[in-house]
This record gives sequence, C-alpha cells and structure tokens, in this order.
Amino acid sequence: MSNISGRLAQELNAQEQQVIAATALLDEGATVPFIARYRKEVTGGLDDTQLRLLEQRLSYLRELEERRSFILNTITEQEKLSDALATDIANAQSKTELEDLYLPYKPKRRTKGQIAIEAGLEPLADALFMDANQSPEILAEKYLNDQAGMSDIKAVLDGAKFILMERFAEDAKLLAKFRHHIQQNGQLEAIVIKGKEDSGSKYRDYFEHSEKLTKVPSHRALAMLRARNEGFLQLAINPEPGVDNPQQYCAQMIADHYRLNVSSANASQWLMIVVQWTWKIKLSLHLENEFLGSLRENAETGAIDVFAKNLKDLLMAAPAGPRVTLGIDPGLRTGCKIAVVDSTGKLLATNTIFPHAPQNHWDKSLRTLEQLCRQHKVQLIAIGNGTASRESDKLASELLKAAEELKLSKIMVSEAGASVYSASEFAANEFPDLDVSLRGAVSIARRLQDPLAELVKIEPKSIGVGQYQHDVSQSQLGQTLTSVVEDCVNSVGVDVNMASAPLLTRVSGLSKTLANNIVKYRDEHGSFTARNQLKKVERLGPKAFEQAAGFLRIIDGKDPLDASSVHPEAYPVVKQIAQVKEIPISDLIGNSTVLNTLVANDFTNDKFGLPTVSDIIIELDKPGRDPRPEFKTAEFKAGIEKISDLEIGMILEGVVSNVANFGAFIDVGVHQDGLVHISAITNKFISDPREVVKAGDIVKVKVIEVDVARKRISFTMRLNDEIHPGENIKKSKPHVQKSTPNKQQNRAAKPKKDNGNAAMGNAFAEAFAKMKK
Repeated sequence: MSNISGRLAQELNAQEQQVIAATALLDEGATVPFIARYRKEVTGGLDDTQLRLLEQRLSYLRELEERRSFILNTITEQEKLSDALATDIANAQSKTELEDLYLPYKPKRRTKGQIAIEAGLEPLADALFMDANQSPEILAEKYLNDQAGMSDIKAVLDGAKFILMERFAEDAKLLAKFRHHIQQNGQLEAIVIKGKEDSGSKYRDYFEHSEKLTKVPSHRALAMLRARNEGFLQLAINPEPGVDNPQQYCAQMIADHYRLNVSSANASQWLMIVVQWTWKIKLSLHLENEFLGSLRENAETGAIDVFAKNLKDLLMAAPAGPRVTLGIDPGLRTGCKIAVVDSTGKLLATNTIFPHAPQNHWDKSLRTLEQLCRQHKVQLIAIGNGTASRESDKLASELLKAAEELKLSKIMVSEAGASVYSASEFAANEFPDLDVSLRGAVSIARRLQDPLAELVKIEPKSIGVGQYQHDVSQSQLGQTLTSVVEDCVNSVGVDVNMASAPLLTRVSGLSKTLANNIVKYRDEHGSFTARNQLKKVERLGPKAFEQAAGFLRIIDGKDPLDASSVHPEAYPVVKQIAQVKEIPISDLIGNSTVLNTLVANDFTNDKFGLPTVSDIIIELDKPGRDPRPEFKTAEFKAGIEKISDLEIGMILEGVVSNVANFGAFIDVGVHQDGLVHISAITNKFISDPREVVKAGDIVKVKVIEVDVARKRISFTMRLNDEIHPGENIKKSKPHVQKSTPNKQQNRAAKPKKDNGNAAMGNAFAEAFAKMKK
C-alpha cells in the first residue's frame, strides 16, 4: 500500500498521508461528494476532482500490483527469476511494461521457435548470434536430424532463425526502445480504400492524410478509426517518416540494439534476414496494433472528457425556478403536444394542437393555448427545439402579443433525451394513462423549471452532448457520466420532500432501493419535517444517513439548519456559535453582520477543524445557496427559421449547445447547429474553447459560411471581423504533412538518417530490394 499511496501522492501533487486517509474513507464506503464536502480535515482538503482521479487510479494501481505479484510467483515457479529480472518487474510502472517482461515466460502455444529448441537448435542460434564470422551452412550440418524434421540445411537454419526472432521480439528493452522511438517520431497515415471514394465521401478530409502521432486530436482520431471500421480508410503507423524505407530503418534498429555490425561477416546475410523478419513478421504489426489501440484509448478518454464537461454544464444550467410552465413538444403532421405543470412540476393539463401544415389550425391553436394559460395562470412557455420548433416559437410570439396582460415569457428548450424519458419505466409509472408523446411535453416543461431535476431521469448517454459517443468504451463513458451527475446533484442539494426517486438515487449514500423507500415513506406519512426522520425509512441505516443527510434539504422544517448544507453531525458547532453570540439559531442564519465578526478558529475542536467551521459560517450566511447561475434566455432572430434564411455577415444571438476540443456548436434556431472554430472564439490564443464558453451560454455570433447542401454553418464570435456578403470564408485546417497515396513510393522527406553503419545499411537496402522482387 505504501508504494501505491506514494505514487498517487506524486500524481495528485498531494501528501502521502492525504492519499492514505482518502483511500481509507473510500474503502469504508464513503462517496466522493461526502469526502470532499465533509471530511476536509481528514484528507487535508482534497477536492472532488482530485478524489475522482484518486478513485480511478487507485483501482488501476491495485490491479497492477496484483498482476505484478502473479507474474513474480509464476516466474519463480518456473525457477527462472533472476535478481535483475525481479528488479525490473518491481520497477515496472505500467501494465504494458509488466507484460513485456513476462512475455518470454508466459505460457503459449507451441511456436516454430519452441519446436526448433526442442529439436536442439538453440546452440546453433546462439553460436551465429555471438560470432557472425562463422559459416551458417557449415555449422548447420552438425544439426541435421531427420527424426526432428531437420532433414536439410535450410530447415535447420530456418529453425535457428525462428529461435532468434522470438527472442528478439520478446526483449522488453528492445520493445521499450521501439515504443519510445515511435512515440517520438511515429506518424499516423490514412488512405482511402480504392473504389470507396464516393460512398465514403464524408471522410474525404482523410483520403490522403498524414499526421504526427502525438498531434492527432481525439475527434480526428475517432473519425479516422470509425472510417476504418466502416471500410472506407486504411490506417497505418509509419515508425520513421524521415527515411525512404521505414522497414529497413527499423530492421537496422534491431541490429544496432544487439550490435550486429556484420556487414562483411559470413553470417551477415542470414542475420539480416533474421532482423528483417523480426520486424516485418513479429514486431511491425504488433506495435502498429498497439499504437492504434493506444490512439483509440487516448481519443476515447478525450471524447469522454468532452462529454463529461458538456453534461456538467447542461446539468448545472440556470433553473427558471418554481413557476407554472406550459411545455410544447413541437410537431407538424402529428401536431404539437401540450402539457401544463404547476410550480412543483405536478401535471395540471394536457392537449394536442395542430397549428402547422397540413391541418393549419393556427387561430384555433392560439385560442387553446390562451385558454390554458389563463386557466392555470401560466408564467413560462417552454418550446422544444426539435422539428417545427421555430414555427411553434412564432405561434408563441403571437400568443404573447394577444395576451400581453398575462406577462408570459417563452424560452426554447433542448429536448435531447425527452423521447427517452417518455418511453422509460419511470415515466410509465408516473403517468401510466398518459400518451408517450404527451410525456415528452411534460419533460420539456419541467426541464425549464429545473434542468438538473429533470435530466437525472434520463440515461446520461442519451442526452447527446458528446462527440463520437457511440465509438467510445460504453462502460467507461457510463461510469464517468454517472460520476458527473452525482457530483452535480450533490453540489446543488436536493429537497427531500420534492425530489423524484431518480434524483434521490443520485444523492451520496442512497441506492435506488433507498430512494424508492424515501418516496414511499413520504407518500405514506406526509412530508418530512426533520432530517432525523430519515432514520425511520426502511433500510436507511446510520452509514447511509451519514453519507446522505448533508445533501438532503428540508424546507420550512422544525430545525432551520435542515434547510442548509450543514451536516447534522456539525449542528453542535452552530449551537455553540449561537450561544456565544446569545441569539437563537434562526436569527443567526443569514445574519451577515454577526457572522462577519466570527473567527473560525474560536469554534474548532478535535472533531471539527478550521475547514469545516469555515464552511459552516459561509453556509450560515447564505443557507441552501444554489451554485447554478442566474436564469437568462436567448432571443432567436425573427424570420430566421432555416439554414437558407442565413446570410453571410448576419449577427445572431444563440445558445451554446455543445463544446468540443476544436470549437463550440451554436443553436441559432435553424434546426442545425453551427460551428465556431476555436480560432474564431476570441481574439486571444486559447487551447480549450471552455476557457471562454460552455454549454448553455448565450452568445452572439456572425455568420461566415453557409453550406446548405451539406448542412454546415460556420460562425465567428469575433464580431468585428470584416465579412462581405456573398463570400464563403473557408476554415483553414491545421497544417498536416501529406503522404503519397502509394505507400511504396518514395516520400519527399527529410534527408535519410545516418545510423553510423553505412555498409550494413546498404546491405539491408539490397536485401529488401530482393524481398520485394
């Protein structure tokens, strides 16, 4: 454990004692939100980001240690564990390094090299390897053996060759050298499969593409990998793009590694074939697959990170608050589905109107909407941003003008995932007699009131704010997104008397069963009036109460502290403060004048240190504060309803719908998001678009390119840029080195590298030429 904790401390830039303490809490079943919020003294103030990374890396490093122990035991049982090997295994920092060291001792199917060893050819292989001046043919005569299948000189020499090939291919130091070289110099090359140019046209940017391996961003990597899987592209790793013949160069690297400077020796030709075959047959494909796998893994991690950040921004979007809301799920032929919910999200009424083609019941639909708004005192209208959204937005605009005295406000709402909720088990249980399409309108209305409370009912992957989300590891994606939802819910806190079971499930320490039991208890006994009542809920024991209580709020309960994030275990600290100031706790809460005079150190003790007491004072000043921003809305420009309505140079207001590493996507109300490239977000250099924007932000953009046929729109947020109507300004792509379509052709590259063994290099060149013939 000390080795793991020490390494984690270094990775987290923390003290080892902090890591040990946090690990102990995690092992005891404490959640990351609980540890980050209520155990700051124990962990020395590790935040939720550090704790999430610790949790992830702890699992990996523990698996690494288990594997290390297994490998040591296995090699020991084989009686092949030397002191040097034991040291190398002990010092291995990754699973890849461990597996390289284990490779020669790993049980495997009988190979040609093993068969040759069984035939007694290992001494021949050793002799030729150690002394290249000997004649291979003369030495091979001594090992002819008809019974072992070695009936001629060629068979004997081939057997010796296979022995050395396998030995070289299993050399951990050689593998490490190649990995380092490819990592530093390797290049990813993509080329279109002949005959697939038309069917794979959406990938045409990569039909002849070459890029340094370390520079490939996640979105390009995933695009090329998807194209390969769909049969449109061939991908390859060029280990040394600076030479005419990379295979020759890599074979020379093997020779140099073993100091096989044998250009004029008797066995030189045979040894050249050994190293050539080692690279071509044993190492080349293995390393290419490994690096492509690593490229995919890194790209998936990047894509998942993008999804997680966008999801967090969406979940933490400003809530409109407890206002009566009318939700519209727009549609054309099937009509617009209408749902009215009260300030608590309770369904009041539903309807279906047909204002658009082909029915065109515009005036009748207006009357229906106005009647619903007057009857239920509607304050907000939420319009889903799907099909017919702009047409429905126009309908709502007329309603606002026709009934100005109602003081209605309309807002376009993302309906991503609404259909998933509509067909979910939870929606079916909540509205068993309601049509599936009408459930979507309910979800749209509620997500305007409180995006977080509504979106937790939907599988995070279905919300659709990621890039290439179906191409990444679904288990890793699901685990990451679940953590994001958990952190967001616990950051905001949950009203235990209002929360749905799905929302309660995301609270620290609560399982799906406990969440359902809380709702059941609430239905049977009425609203909770104190946090301690939670202990009466079936199966909610002391541990679950400890983990969850601080994140559950009871508004207007018996104890005013129950509406705050102060944990029940810390109530004595508040009581002490109230006694010192000689005022009731109810008068202390929100009393900035008194609270600003407090010195946190005066109220610390063995159980509650300075971080906790400081947090308590801050919370008392603004109890139950919501960390989400103030609610604002975007106004889409009238008359701009489809891509063809856009004009170059037009300035529009829109909402950031998604953020990727290469830019931000903006919804301006034309049913197709446009892209602001990272270079057009601001006048200063930024490495990540999130330095300036995040999902849900309201921004102004200028149209710089419209491609109606491909449904592509380009914007700039640099509104002072001069754009002339009628011009389509193309985005310049990052510079990449192009490779020739035919990989066998010589590249116009930098001068060949001189490895210090010109004679051997020439010999290799001749040998490769013969092999090609």
